[in-house]
Amino acid sequence: MPPAIDVAREHRIPFAVFWVQPATTLATYYHYFHGHAEMINSRAADTACVVSLPGLHPLSIREMPSLIIDKDEASKMYLRGFGELFEQIEQDKAMVLVNTCDALELEATSLKALQSHLDVIAVGPTVPPAGAGEEAIHLFRRDEKKYMEWLDSQPAKSVVYVSFGSLGTYSQRQAEEILRGLRCCARAYLWVVRREGRMEEVERLIMGTGAEDDESTGMVVEWCDQLRVLAHPSVACFVTHCGWNSTLEAVASGVPPVAVPGWSDQSLNAHLVEEWGVGVRAERDAEGLLPGVELARCVELVMGDGGTAAKVKTNAAAYQEKARQAMAADGPSERNLGSFVNRVRHLVAAVEKNHA
Repeated sequence: MPPAIDVAREHRIPFAVFWVQPATTLATYYHYFHGHAEMINSRAADTACVVSLPGLHPLSIREMPSLIIDKDEASKMYLRGFGELFEQIEQDKAMVLVNTCDALELEATSLKALQSHLDVIAVGPTVPPAGAGEEAIHLFRRDEKKYMEWLDSQPAKSVVYVSFGSLGTYSQRQAEEILRGLRCCARAYLWVVRREGRMEEVERLIMGTGAEDDESTGMVVEWCDQLRVLAHPSVACFVTHCGWNSTLEAVASGVPPVAVPGWSDQSLNAHLVEEWGVGVRAERDAEGLLPGVELARCVELVMGDGGTAAKVKTNAAAYQEKARQAMAADGPSERNLGSFVNRVRHLVAAVEKNHA
């Protein structure tokens, strides 16, 4: 948020930036603003085109952050904001804390290579343990007892969990397709549909079909404690918009994602999911909808008896262990955060000395 940096500058207070997306995205934006914008812009219309940026594995245009590729006014506004942020970071030589670790992104982008351009500190994954305490903040009302008891009643590794995050809403057609796909799977499902984000048509669809109350096949809830759900032994698959928080939570829980990216960094996150081999990406149609048949196909790939499911489950367990080691007490993330705190102490002492 650039205004926070303006306040820090006005009071001559050193600042650091917490980057809440992957290091791969940070590197992509950095190189876009440092000599590669013209090349990327000239190829933006060809989604199959592959682009090579320093220190990164090749990325197709469709895998790059949408704010770089899309030319609508909202994307242009956000992109200008990112450009200003990089100018401020470099002008003030600010530290950048990134919600990632070497174990996750070393293959996609070398954090050491990025550190030759920016003062990057990996402090992730910043995923609290499931059930971290009642003091946890939840954005929306939830009936935790009801859905947890329902999950308890389901067999191990049998439930499809569907959530498109705190901002996602559904059109009537998209809700119909998701419901059609879930029923085609013939698997139990827990589907998060925020009441605040439901259009009247979607509300009627859910209530009219009994999806909200038909607990034999599935449950529709307004909101849930996602970490508790992902940690539940009955959950086998996470259909997600692939925001970075949700992606990290899936990895840390060992639950294979079906990635349905929409905008911003989500396509690149889906690319990482595929590169790690911990999940699959679902394809939207020409109108941007996730078809029910595609949803069912991807869920079956992850939860079925085929070779893809076996590989995904093995890789998901391996990356869960990598995340656990990164987040462990005195692990790399905690050590990096401790180093950051010590540097802040030195900066504070220097500022106090100058003010005196």
